[in-house]
Amino acid sequence: MRAVIQVVDEASVKVSGKLISEIKKGYLILIAISVSDTEDKIIKMADKISNLRIFPDENDKINLNIKEVNGAILLVSQFTLYGDTKKGNRPSFIESARPEQAAWYYEKLVTKLTEQNIIVKTGSFGAHMSVSLINDGPCTIIIDL
Repeated sequence: MRAVIQVVDEASVKVSGKLISEIKKGYLILIAISVSDTEDKIIKMADKISNLRIFPDENDKINLNIKEVNGAILLVSQFTLYGDTKKGNRPSFIESARPEQAAWYYEKLVTKLTEQNIIVKTGSFGAHMSVSLINDGPCTIIIDL
C-alpha cells in the first residue's frame, strides 16, 4: 500500500466537470493498493495517517496530527502510484491490485479512518477525476507499507 499525503488548505475532486467532494484544511491523500496488501496493512495505514504529526503547533513546530487540528481527508484512489518504469518508457502496473480487490481495501480504509472520528471525503473509485488542491507548506509525505 502506498499513500502520498499532501497537507492542504483545500482540495476538491470533479468527475465530468461536476464537483463530487471537497475539503478545507486537512490532507489530500492519493492511495494505491498493491497485489500483496492485506487487511492488516489497511489498519496500520489508517493508524499511521490518523496519528501522523505534520501540522504545526502554537510554536510553529510540526507536532500535531489531523485530529488535533480538526482536519478532514480527501482520499483519492490512484493505481498509477505503483507504475514501474524500470524497463522501457511505458509504466507497468503489475504491482497494482485488480479493481475488485483495490475497491474493497479502499472502502475499508475509508471506514477505518472514519472510525477514528476523522471526516473523510472520497473521489470516485475507478473514474477519471480532476483533482485540485491548494498545498499548505508545501508538505508532502509518502508512506509505503
